[in-house]
Amino acid sequence: MVKVLVADDEAIIRKDFCSFLAMNGFEAHEASGGRSAIAEFSRVRPMLVLLDLNMPDLSGMKVLTQLKKIDPDVPIIIVTAYGDIPSAVNAIKEGAYDFLTKPVNFDKLLLILNRAIEKANLSKRVDELNSALHLSLESIFGRSVLIKDIIDSLCRIASTDFSVVILGETGTGKTYLANSIHSLSKRAESPYVKVSIGSIPETLVESELFGFEKGAFTGADKSKSGYFEAADKGTLFIDDIDNIPPHIQGKLLSALEDRKIFRLGVTTAVDLDIRFMCATNVDLLHAVKEGKFRQDLYYRLSEFVIHLPPLRERKADIAFFAKKFIADACLELNRPEYAINESALNTLLDYPWPGNLRQLKNVIRRSVLLNADGVIKPEDISFLMGHKTEQAREMGSGDSEETSVLSIKDAERIAIKRALDYADGQKLKAAAILKITYKTLVRKMQEYDIS
Repeated sequence: MVKVLVADDEAIIRKDFCSFLAMNGFEAHEASGGRSAIAEFSRVRPMLVLLDLNMPDLSGMKVLTQLKKIDPDVPIIIVTAYGDIPSAVNAIKEGAYDFLTKPVNFDKLLLILNRAIEKANLSKRVDELNSALHLSLESIFGRSVLIKDIIDSLCRIASTDFSVVILGETGTGKTYLANSIHSLSKRAESPYVKVSIGSIPETLVESELFGFEKGAFTGADKSKSGYFEAADKGTLFIDDIDNIPPHIQGKLLSALEDRKIFRLGVTTAVDLDIRFMCATNVDLLHAVKEGKFRQDLYYRLSEFVIHLPPLRERKADIAFFAKKFIADACLELNRPEYAINESALNTLLDYPWPGNLRQLKNVIRRSVLLNADGVIKPEDISFLMGHKTEQAREMGSGDSEETSVLSIKDAERIAIKRALDYADGQKLKAAAILKITYKTLVRKMQEYDIS
């Protein structure tokens, strides 16, 4: 039964309202003044309020303000004398749902009550859905304060057509974030096209993105549409955007600004309606300063920028994801429920995780595969990471920024060497093992002087 609070200093009016409400299936509660209205509201927590503007102990406007502080979503219907209509209109501006003049038309009151109930139920449902959405996104991205801020940004930006740049180290979940934005957007039922520029040979980037006509170049024996056309009406997500060749950047800028492209070999434009997102693990502003990335393209892309912090900066998420990945691995491998002891958890917290969530998932998955007693211990994890427990602890506990950066580089160097050994020196295969692009592997090998 819907509870309704009637706040009016005239007893006869309260009696008429309460009788009417009871006849129509409502549960009526009374308050004879402003202060008692606030107290009764806090006690009963009604779904609706009928509030008189003119009460001797506390004005209806002050009561309205206090009730909105207690429950911002409660519908408050103002009841006032005809001469106080300007005051009632002002109350609407302050958050009241509607107003009625005395003597009240009860048929109109019932209509307003039913509309207010519908609005309240809808608001409650929206709040429930938003809460469920946030919990769902937290299960993907984490529950740390940093990630909750990102989830809030994700929910706000998803409903727009803003271009989005997602920044973050390898393995932080940039692709998952882009996918979530598309899934929550008005384009969710339309195509979602993901392109990794780092996996496309430089000579083919233009034709893969924009398509080509038959005879446009040697070997073009038939016309082919590109990724832009495939994403029409939907979302185009380009990963490793920093790998876009300089001579293609201008054409990409034109395509985004004009919402049209030109296939190779023709001068007729193809109109497009797409939402554009991209990701990179490179500081694009630094690339702009070095002349490797066009400034005008950067500003066109970065209508909204989201930075996914590395796992080492959000330690609160490490334990959450470790337990989540353990449960996932047990389900995948048909194992009983596994646990992780406190020492092993501390090992995870102390490790710098250069590969971020992707690395953590792989370590946990393999530890569950190899562990037979159902409890993940420090030696399991330390062995899989290629470090003794104390070595991992030293790498993750440096006091200075320089020490932290050095430890991450050490871990990357070790991972690259092992991947190359496993791949018998084949760089393309090693890049696939590490789940990075060939260009990134070559750059890292040069950086770490790995031959």
